Amino acid sequence: VDESELLTVPDGWKEPAFTREDNPKGLLEESSFATLFPKYREAYLKECWPLVQKALGEHYVNAMLDLIEGSMTVTTTKKTFDPYAIIRARDLIKLLARSVPFEQVFRILQDDVACDIIKIGSLVRKRDTFIKRRGRLLGPKGSTLKALELLTNCYIMVQGNTVSALGPFSGLKEVRKVVLDTMKNIHPIYNIKTLMIKRELSKDPELRSQSWERFLPKFKRKNLKKRKEPKKKNTKKEYTPFPPPQPESQIDKELASGEYFLKDRQKKRKQVEEIKAKQADAIKKRQEERNKAFIPPKEKPVVKTKKGN
Repeated sequence: VDESELLTVPDGWKEPAFTREDNPKGLLEESSFATLFPKYREAYLKECWPLVQKALGEHYVNAMLDLIEGSMTVTTTKKTFDPYAIIRARDLIKLLARSVPFEQVFRILQDDVACDIIKIGSLVRKRDTFIKRRGRLLGPKGSTLKALELLTNCYIMVQGNTVSALGPFSGLKEVRKVVLDTMKNIHPIYNIKTLMIKRELSKDPELRSQSWERFLPKFKRKNLKKRKEPKKKNTKKEYTPFPPPQPESQIDKELASGEYFLKDRQKKRKQVEEIKAKQADAIKKRQEERNKAFIPPKEKPVVKTKKGN
């Protein structure tokens, strides 16, 4: 038998379901999990809780809703034969607390469906940057998120500081990579393009056993131009422990020039003389401007042309 045939899984193969015949004696110990839910989810949980109890009752798992404490609890019973049923029930109440609707949550009870709750709140420091990158994950009118759901076959719910994903294991791996890359300032469209190419390559049976590196696009980071330096640079003055000198007052200036000791009559006479001096300068400049019109222009010298012999 060829080794390549041994390593490949046949198409359409599924692991057989776990039945009571596999564990006829049941579980020895009782297990339970509890989780808290926010206040705004209380009305929805109260409405859909009978459906939750019915879905978990098929796997012999009890579910309790405590509206006073704001918690949900799941516990195994004596009839529970599947040891992994309590883990699925734990994931179910976690997803319900993260605003995932029950129409999607009950799929977690299937064998080929898993969930992943990705915490993104602590990946970015600034709140404004976090909101911007989280919005980039959603895309305009949710188009980016919808494309990611179609490529990974997962249901994705972006709520608060977490991203909840529900679907097959291979799809959850891709969703986590895209979400973490988006929070690291890598646009999700690059990963979506790669997923689209991988999806087309997986349809070709000849390329399944080959490396796909030559087909996948390689995106290089562009180095942005350096910021232009401002024309006016504000240079900080050297620190001195002493305060700046006090500006001179009008009296100090008069004392320095000697005007302070003049009499009022002398001060007025000085002011009049200053005004007359300014007027004389203005009249002189005005007269010079008028006289410019009477200055004859310089004539060009006449160049005598030599007559040819």
